[in-house]
Parts: sequence; structure tokens; C-alpha cells
Amino acid sequence: MRNTKFTALAAAAVMAASVASADDRSDWPSGLTVGTASQGGVYFVYGNGLASFISEELGISSSGEVTGGPVQNVTLTQMQEHDIGLVTMGPMFEAWNGESELAPGLEHTDVRALFPMYETPFQGIALTSQDISSVGDLAGKRVSVGPAGGTPGTYWPRILEALDVEANVSFAGAADAAGQLQDGLIDAFVFAAGVPIAAFSQLAAEADVRTFTFTDEEHAAILEAFPEVSPFTIPGGSYTVQDEDQPSVAMWNFAIAHADMPESLAYEITKLVMENNDRMMQIHAAAEATLPENFENNAFLPFHPGAVRWFEENGFEIPEDLRG
Repeated sequence: MRNTKFTALAAAAVMAASVASADDRSDWPSGLTVGTASQGGVYFVYGNGLASFISEELGISSSGEVTGGPVQNVTLTQMQEHDIGLVTMGPMFEAWNGESELAPGLEHTDVRALFPMYETPFQGIALTSQDISSVGDLAGKRVSVGPAGGTPGTYWPRILEALDVEANVSFAGAADAAGQLQDGLIDAFVFAAGVPIAAFSQLAAEADVRTFTFTDEEHAAILEAFPEVSPFTIPGGSYTVQDEDQPSVAMWNFAIAHADMPESLAYEITKLVMENNDRMMQIHAAAEATLPENFENNAFLPFHPGAVRWFEENGFEIPEDLRG
């Protein structure tokens, strides 16, 4: 008798859990879009891989969308035109305070953090015929700084200005800039993305190029001028043309969502990514840093309540002022 009663209670519990699970998904959208960046960059690979992973595991149709990068992704997420955006925290901080170049005056305060991604270091690549070995050597050169609206397109002109380097700057997606460099239409291509940058790897395999970053003096000046960046070393061997470590600076990347994303969906996305680092690294090697302990590299953007729930269930304490 007791066995029958226990079985009935267990079945009722399972049914209740199933109903709760169904209810949890009742307000989920029919599909998700993930704002990435230009083809040839890490965001494009990471974002499309993330979308596929969400589709496979959560059963919700998801796709990556080509964009101009973080500056645009913040606004697309704020306006609910994209469900998830990939951003670096420099452009995110400016948008939060209403200082976005894309939407000046609009405080992007409806955006919430989901999970940390990786650091974005700044690096350049040039034709060896141009004898460019540091950023200072770009004076008078034709230089692509990535797509307008992305992290490199926003910050490289500022970096050049801070170092008093006058270059002939142009904007293009990573794949296009790589093609322009091979064709001799530009002398150098400076970018910011997780290492290895796909476009740089392709150039290293197909053209006579070298990678470069900053001299010690330039490095110190940039760290002083831009408090939103931190020191970063690009390891030797990252590309076939780079034997030595190169000193650089980097910004952290986070995945974001609108505050109105259903809490259960934000929870499941955060759980999926934070508990499957091996799978994320299959998408891109930069995901080696897609680890829950790196949540602390966000100092200002509130986390989505669904993300907060996952982090705190797993022993990570979100500061009170970052609980969205």
C-alpha cells in the first residue's frame, strides 16, 4: 500500500515538475537572434556557434546576425531588435551613460549582462614591405581599423590620436580589410578580437606579413589614457608569423540581453554556457576564458535576474548593485 502511495506521489511530483517546466517556457519567444560582428572576426564565429548551441540544447531556433559590432549590438539589444548581443565593456559603458556614438543621448539602461566571454586584445598586422613593427610606425600609412561601430573601429582612432599618430584611416569588416591588405590597397590592418583572429591567421598563411602591437612607451601611454582597458600579452605562436610575446591591452567581452528577456530563458542560456566550457571552446579557442569566475570583470552592468540566479546557485555572489 505504502509503495503504491509512494509511486503515486512520485508520479504527481514528476507531473508537477513537467507542468512547471512547460510554464517556464510559456513566455519564451519562438526564436532568438544573436548580434555578432563582421565576417572574419571572432564575434562572428563565437556568436553563430552560440546560436547553434542554443538551438541544439534548448530547442529554440536561434541565429547569428552580422552587425557592425559591439556599439551597434548594444543599441540593437536596448531596442529589442536582437535578443542577445556580444559587447566589449568600453562601448557598453559609454552606451549605458548615453554616450554611444550610434545613439547619443540615449541611456541604454534596459540592457543586462548574461555571462562573461573573453578578453579582446588590440593588435595589428602589416605587409612586411612596409617595415611596420609598432603602432607608432603607422604614421602616414593607409590603415584599416575594422568596421565603423565596432570596438576596433571606435577605439583604434582614439588610440592613434592619443599616441599622436596621424594615419590615413579607413573602415572595413575583418574579411574585407584582410583582402585589401593582400591586394596592397592598405598598408596595415589593426583590429581587436579574441586570439587567434581568423582574418590574421589567414593572412599569415597567404601573405608576407607581420603582426605588431605597442612599444613599452606606447603601452604605458595607452594604459594611462584608457582606464577601460587592462594589460594583456598576446602569446608567441598565436600566428605562424609571430614567434615572440607581444604586449597589448584588452577589454572584456560579455553577452547581454534586454531586461525583459524571460527570467527562465536567461537562466537556461547562462547555465548552458557556464556549464559547458569544453563545448564553447569547440566554437572558438577564445572561449577558454568563458568561465563563471570571470563575472567579476563586469564592474557596472547589472546582471539579468536569470543570470543572477544561476551564479548564486553555483556559489558566485553577485554584488547588490549588479543585481538587475
